[in-house]
Amino acid sequence: MLAYLGDAQNEGASLALNSPVAAGRITGDGIVLDVGGAEPMQIVCAAVINAAGHGAPILSRSIKGIPIETIPRNYYAIGHYYTLSGKTPFKRLVYPVARQDWLGVHVTIDLAGRCKFGPDFGWADTLDYRFDESREPRFYEAIRRYYPGLKDGALQPGYTGIRPRITGKGEEAVDFVIQGPRDHGVAGWSISTVSNHPD
Repeated sequence: MLAYLGDAQNEGASLALNSPVAAGRITGDGIVLDVGGAEPMQIVCAAVINAAGHGAPILSRSIKGIPIETIPRNYYAIGHYYTLSGKTPFKRLVYPVARQDWLGVHVTIDLAGRCKFGPDFGWADTLDYRFDESREPRFYEAIRRYYPGLKDGALQPGYTGIRPRITGKGEEAVDFVIQGPRDHGVAGWSISTVSNHPD
């Protein structure tokens, strides 16, 4: 990461940590961002990438001069993870054949060597991270397609993650959109809703 930062700084970029963008506006000089934190300031930018995840559309609406019709709507895709009790039989990641809208219930091994399965895929109306244990039978069914030795009772509820999406049910999955002046008529502005995959 330090190497990436060095490359960015060599190209004129600056890193401002713990500096939340509160609002902004389009001016003749560029995009002016009102930045909070310990030392509030204004930053004038030639281009902006809004990678605020769940908050990206909200942040875009706080920038005066951005056409409202160009701001993507926010959708929530929830994924559940189950953990495997006992020793893992896997030494590598396992990815089943993916569907168009998600990767399927795959195997990952965390830094402590624990095995987890997920995520599944569902739509949520709000940022509600509660775990729905009724999904357990579908996990057993999906996992046994590539691990038939999975014993009943071996799965334990793990956690959920909600991935921001800018396309909804029945639409092609899109994790981000980059819009330039040709798309919205505002020089230098780009919006990106970046994937926040539960992995």
